[in-house]
Amino acid sequence: MRIHCKLLALVVCFGVFLLLYFLGGNAADDPPLKEVVLEQEEEQQEVRNSLPAPPEPGHDAAAKSGRKSSGGVPQELPRGRKEKTFDRPARSKQQGRPAAKRRVQEVMHLAVVACGSRLDETLTMIKSALLFSFKKIRFHIFAEDPLTSQFAEKLNQWPRTVSAKFQYTIYPITFSVGDAEEWKKLFKPCAAQRLFLPVILKDVDSLLYVDTDVLFLGPMDDIWNFLRSFNSSQLAAMAPEHEVPKIGWYSRFARHPFYGVTGVNSGVMLMNLTRIRSTLFKNNMISSRLSWEDLLHPLYQKYKNHITWGDQDLLNIIFHDNPECLFIFPCQWNYRSDHCMYGSNCKGAEEQGVSILHGSRGVYHDDKQPAFKVVYDAIRDFPFEHNMFQSLFYPIQTKFLDTVNTLCGRIPQVFLKQIEKTMRKAFEDRVVHHIGPHK
Repeated sequence: MRIHCKLLALVVCFGVFLLLYFLGGNAADDPPLKEVVLEQEEEQQEVRNSLPAPPEPGHDAAAKSGRKSSGGVPQELPRGRKEKTFDRPARSKQQGRPAAKRRVQEVMHLAVVACGSRLDETLTMIKSALLFSFKKIRFHIFAEDPLTSQFAEKLNQWPRTVSAKFQYTIYPITFSVGDAEEWKKLFKPCAAQRLFLPVILKDVDSLLYVDTDVLFLGPMDDIWNFLRSFNSSQLAAMAPEHEVPKIGWYSRFARHPFYGVTGVNSGVMLMNLTRIRSTLFKNNMISSRLSWEDLLHPLYQKYKNHITWGDQDLLNIIFHDNPECLFIFPCQWNYRSDHCMYGSNCKGAEEQGVSILHGSRGVYHDDKQPAFKVVYDAIRDFPFEHNMFQSLFYPIQTKFLDTVNTLCGRIPQVFLKQIEKTMRKAFEDRVVHHIGPHK
């Protein structure tokens, strides 16, 4: 009996020993509770720092101090919060993790020149860029004095959620060489200002210039990406003036040199300003090369009696002599009524949709091309923060039914494809990717 009791006691002691051994081993593998809590807090902090910070009230301090620009004395009127860089907290070497690098959000630059009665048209263009783009945009607005306060008043009325996506600066109309009044009357009021952007915006590396009658139907981000496609000699990008030489203007009527077979249209022009400022250009006036600023006035003096489209003709002459400097992007990035009123002749728009709509010849404001007017009116009247499908896409789609018997209205998918694609991508980025698909 005693032997059995001793055996039972030994078995019990051995079992207790094994239990303590396994419990002790598992505990040694787990970090202390304090370390677990600290690690969770660090991970949560990383997530918080990866999200955009909420908008901050107030204007840019530089604006209040009336900072001067190289192009004169612009009125600095940025909206929304200042540009900031958000950093993840650096981890110490003792934690065995390297400090995270500073993350800088890329800002796109867009320039426009507005004179006369172009206020509403310009605001609608800016609105379209903000509705469809993803990165932040810095607008450089060149305007006559009467329009300066009107731009500020209108832009300051836009909702806070919209103003957080952009900043802007308003500049006076200035020309660094030649007679200012002569430049202003070269073509449309003040249009020649675009020629002087590399001289005025000395602190800007690259920008997209657009006419006031341009509408974005897709993200500006996409055309901005063409900057990465430039080779080592290219410093600007434009679309052809026409796709068909036999009905193109330059190929039939021009009395001066022009780029390529049909010339180029300057209503949408992507520019690497740094390269333009540092390049010496070939020309047909003297044997030596000239800088951009030194080239403009003598070129104008030589051809002023032979040019019809003003600054656009001068750009065609420059790139005729320097074709290696120009990158050509497809017609869907500068889609005009010329691409549909003589029959559809922009294959890129048929396949991918129009990314940038150019309402040249005043087609937004008359009944000659109602398809263009439908799009302009819908974007102009769209209330910010409304549902884009219900209050923008659906009205355009519905009103296109009244244009199907017109030359440009026969192909509504050309106008709608990019809008639909952009809305789908925005939904996926902001809802599906953040919340996750429904299971």
